[in-house]
Amino acid sequence: MIDKLYAELTGAGLDAIVANASGCGTHAKDYGFMFRADAALAPKAAAISAKARDVTEVLEMLGLPPVSAPRGTAVAYHSACSMQHGQKLDAPPRALLARAGFDVREIAEGHLCCGSAGTYNLLQPEIAGRLRDRKLANVARTGAAVVATGNIGCISQLSAAAGVPVVHTVELIDWATGGPEPRALREARG
Repeated sequence: MIDKLYAELTGAGLDAIVANASGCGTHAKDYGFMFRADAALAPKAAAISAKARDVTEVLEMLGLPPVSAPRGTAVAYHSACSMQHGQKLDAPPRALLARAGFDVREIAEGHLCCGSAGTYNLLQPEIAGRLRDRKLANVARTGAAVVATGNIGCISQLSAAAGVPVVHTVELIDWATGGPEPRALREARG
């Protein structure tokens, strides 16, 4: 992967290497550190890490397209561990959702994991289930109609018992700027 991305980076060039799954983005941003002792890969990995961005960082840099219709929908934003702890990105997704016209609600104990944690929900299902239930109890207290997050694992973990749709943050931003309504929202309406 490093060789292929580096070839593209030094060939036609790249402005950014964009990840829309926060766990993957965290990993790409860590390439430079992970391969720092590998003489052949260290400089390539560092160059890739320097270009790695979460999709919300890119949208923040470029700005949102015009909002076609402010939705006003109450959204509980779940900041995945890989976003808030791994990438240190907490504000951009919330700010984008607010600018797109959503009523962003804070989840109490937002710093806590939802129980997905990569494969944690597979390896420690009982503890992961308790974490999920705690997170969802806090989500319910927000009164939000939908949960947004930037991590696929969190979407799967929370969707199983949420009682409200759980979608990727970008699905809501896309909807607010003229794209289709997220499938999970359509299905929730029946």
